[in-house]
Amino acid sequence: MTPPPDLGPVGRTIAGKLQQAFAPAELEVVDESHHHAGHSGSRQDGESHFRVRIVSEAFRGRSRVDQHRMVNAALADELRERVHALAIQSSAPA
Repeated sequence: MTPPPDLGPVGRTIAGKLQQAFAPAELEVVDESHHHAGHSGSRQDGESHFRVRIVSEAFRGRSRVDQHRMVNAALADELRERVHALAIQSSAPA
């Protein structure tokens, strides 16, 4: 699974780390930074607000809170250093 070409380096890093950590059946990473320009936590160079939709067998039997904790742990460096907001939609395959 290749990240979309419209993602910048931070978005590509997020997609790569999630791919490596969870081998998802589906993965969508969307940079929503342009919606937050001028808001708290936004960066002039963008790549501060992301939305992730991920479907992975690794989430089977886990609560939504646990799934989000797993994603946050995989992206801990990005969340600490660069990403201000991360919206997560996660699930196991149907």
